[in-house]
Amino acid sequence: MVKFDPSAVALVGGGPAALFMMKNIIRSEYRPAIIYIFEKNERLGAGMPYGKHGSSHEHVANVSANELPELEDTFEEYILKHPTNEFPDFITDGSINPYQVIPRLLLGNYLENQFEKYISIAKHSGIEVIIRKNTAIEDIKQIEEKKFNIIDHKGHIYKSDAVVICTGHFWPKKHEEKVKGWYDSPYPPSKFNFPTNFPVAIRGTSLTAVDAIKTISRRNGTYMMKKDKSLQYILNEDSKNFSIDLFSLGGFLPALRFHSEDDAYSPEWSMSFDEIYEYKKNHGGFVDLDHVFEINFKLPLQKKDPGFHDQIKTLSIEDFVDKMMEIRKELDSFELFKAEFAEAEKSIRRKQSISWKETLSAFSYAMNYPAKHFSAEDMLRLRKTLMPLISIIIASLPQSSYQEIIALYDAGIINLIQVNKESRVEPHPESGGIYYYRPNGETEIEKHYQLYVDAIGQQPMEINNVPFEGLKSGELISSGYLLFRDKAYGEKLYISKDEQVIKGYNNNYYLKVHGLSINDHFQAQNSYGQITENLYIMAVPYIGGLNPDYSGLDFCDTASERIAESLRVKNLS
Repeated sequence: MVKFDPSAVALVGGGPAALFMMKNIIRSEYRPAIIYIFEKNERLGAGMPYGKHGSSHEHVANVSANELPELEDTFEEYILKHPTNEFPDFITDGSINPYQVIPRLLLGNYLENQFEKYISIAKHSGIEVIIRKNTAIEDIKQIEEKKFNIIDHKGHIYKSDAVVICTGHFWPKKHEEKVKGWYDSPYPPSKFNFPTNFPVAIRGTSLTAVDAIKTISRRNGTYMMKKDKSLQYILNEDSKNFSIDLFSLGGFLPALRFHSEDDAYSPEWSMSFDEIYEYKKNHGGFVDLDHVFEINFKLPLQKKDPGFHDQIKTLSIEDFVDKMMEIRKELDSFELFKAEFAEAEKSIRRKQSISWKETLSAFSYAMNYPAKHFSAEDMLRLRKTLMPLISIIIASLPQSSYQEIIALYDAGIINLIQVNKESRVEPHPESGGIYYYRPNGETEIEKHYQLYVDAIGQQPMEINNVPFEGLKSGELISSGYLLFRDKAYGEKLYISKDEQVIKGYNNNYYLKVHGLSINDHFQAQNSYGQITENLYIMAVPYIGGLNPDYSGLDFCDTASERIAESLRVKNLS
């Protein structure tokens, strides 16, 4: 028999999202009797990106100590208390450069340590913390309003009146483990424990693709530091035929890190709830993308860099993107890569930000919250126009990763192939995959690769991918939708059989966005737009449709703060 705990909160997933939930619950006035933490792996805090399931020694975060959200200890304080010799390139005489990117495994150790601190603080404040590591949750069922059964892989049932789904990244396997040499993601990197004396295909040029490059290149060669501090890549004797073909729709490599003058991301950068609803009241029930671009990009840029602002102040979003992408379309990707490295090095050396890039990154973070209130038309504009540029800029590739890629390029090992949307990869009957593509619209090429890695990054998961049948069968969750402002335009897309457009209540038309429907406090909503009380969604693959820039520790911090505030209000009411 299981006792019901009337003020228990269950965190399903024990990675960074759960860590920041612990932080913000403890810092709020909300005091549950019990906090359950369920983690399918052996550690808390690290999650997939910062532990062995997503990283090896060579992988670095795209964040430095000065950019981390506030935790109980600063990262520098943690290093002083927990000295290590495992990362000599990062730690010198027990100290670090706060502007240097952090090795991911070391960052995972820090996050795990901070999780343990918050658990201790919670216990000292009278909260019982029940931790279940190596425990996969099989289902979540609502037994009555605000009360849930949580069922683990052994059939044990836990009862809670609030659930926060913090399950993090998810990489579904389509052909991996069925087709030799086919990998649906580069994670965990430990699976690449063999040399590949043949060309390798990697789909994508995101940071996920860089992870794959860093791992696979080390299985086939060695990076050597030259006298001028640049790197040289030397192939192993048994890998003379190794090379990498990167396949990209845009044909662009990620932008590089530069000196940032801003602190870690702040909720103050975004529209407040009052501002959002006041604006909607006066503008037909929507927040306009152009308005958010004006107040969260152009106005801050005017203060930081009046000269650059003068160049773009009259440009529409589309014209601004065209201007910023023009040079990327004109130059060879690797030559542009080298030029951006020089620009980034100058920024870091002079400690001067690249203002428009820094402001665009801040805008990307800030627009997450009003984005739930965009019209369907504006969301389509955002996806088509702004997000391709934003995704390049916010990648913030570390300089060390650049040096390795350029070493591969200088050695003639790596090649970037731009393809169109019709390109495809199919499993080869013996190994790897067959890539079908048309470079620059030319005749289709068919090429077999003995090793194929899909590395386009975390893809959004839809409602049918949610592993908890109780939530789906109980109609507690639904897909995300946005209303078309112009009913005629929505009807036109609907008639044209656009699969993303549906006809709904009152003959209105809606755009189906990726993932699940959530409100401003990350509460799940059913298909009628009604809130499912005390069920919160923080798992990144399921909220990307309504949160265009939904990854990162800063996002975890802000989202969990909003959830904790919602729990506090409900508990006190």
